[in-house]
Amino acid sequence: MRRAIATAAVLAFSFAAFGASAAPCKDAKGKFTKCPAAAPMKPVKCKDAKGKFAKCGTPGAKPM
Repeated sequence: MRRAIATAAVLAFSFAAFGASAAPCKDAKGKFTKCPAAAPMKPVKCKDAKGKFAKCGTPGAKPM
């Protein structure tokens, strides 16, 4: 019984790992396609207490 449970757990883990590595992008017809590149992150801009742009490391500067 323990062997069957262990085998089932190993199979479930291997199927989950395989499913996570597969390409999730499909076109309208259901065929796998190459996923588009992720959009680059926008730089964080900070403002001081007066509302003017400032470096994010300065005291009193808060991200917008």
